[in-house]
Amino acid sequence: MRKFQIDKIAQLTGHKAAIFALSPGQHAHTYLSGAGDGWVVTWDLDQPEDGRLIAEVDAQIFSLCYLPEHRMAVIGDMNGGVHWVKLDEPERTKDIAHHQKGVFAIQAAGPHVFTAGGQGLLTRWSAAEAKSLESLQLSRQSLRSISYAPGRRELAVGSSDNNIYLLDVDTLAVKQTIKRAHDNSVFTVHYSPDEQHLLSGGRDAHLKVWDLQSPAPSLSSSQPAHWYTVNSIAYDPKGRWIATGSRDRTIKIWDATSFQLLKVLDTARSGCHINSVNRLLWHPHHNYLISASDDRSMIVWEIREAA
Repeated sequence: MRKFQIDKIAQLTGHKAAIFALSPGQHAHTYLSGAGDGWVVTWDLDQPEDGRLIAEVDAQIFSLCYLPEHRMAVIGDMNGGVHWVKLDEPERTKDIAHHQKGVFAIQAAGPHVFTAGGQGLLTRWSAAEAKSLESLQLSRQSLRSISYAPGRRELAVGSSDNNIYLLDVDTLAVKQTIKRAHDNSVFTVHYSPDEQHLLSGGRDAHLKVWDLQSPAPSLSSSQPAHWYTVNSIAYDPKGRWIATGSRDRTIKIWDATSFQLLKVLDTARSGCHINSVNRLLWHPHHNYLISASDDRSMIVWEIREAA
């Protein structure tokens, strides 16, 4: 088992409300954050204390996705609005009232963007035109998370109806439904880099691993990972480790092969967050793990193999 070292690089306090969204940024060393203050801020990992406001909307931001080929940030807010912000031409921003409730997840997939809403609607958009193309009423409850597996041409969608839906990304046909995947809402889903497994976390505080190598997904691992809701899952860019963030204020690091727990980052011993960890982004730049929290801060962690 690989040994590793974790260092807390910086704790950033530029937002004025809980931070719910993170995305890779315009450059290889940048990332974006979105929060309850309606701000989208860009951050430079080489100068982590320097944040710059690049967009603002009139509602809490729940989700965020940067489209590098269009130099555009797609923002989902708590009221169902989807905002398309051209960073070079902010005057051309499109604000579209589309979903009836919060937009909890945004996922880019080739020429399209998918948004998941609180009324159970999944919508496909043209990334180039910032235009909705089609919508699917996938559930009568909230859709909370989306992950994309390009090799499988597949979307995984986690829902508050306790199910995970696997859809053909081209036709939006439901290929499989993992019924009662969790005992409560499925807050986060994430394909493994080799696309052989799907990880999920939910309000039941469990981390589950689904084997996708057989015709029907099968549960290969289930463990009570946290005390409270598992809000976010992130893979190390090199596929060695997994991070989970929870409402219990901790981040946990897991072996990506055995799914064994390796490390707990908490407030007392590690200087972790003092409130819920809402979102994780494992950035390839210096292998930094970024965590965003209800405490209005982000922490940049460096995780590296020990000599």
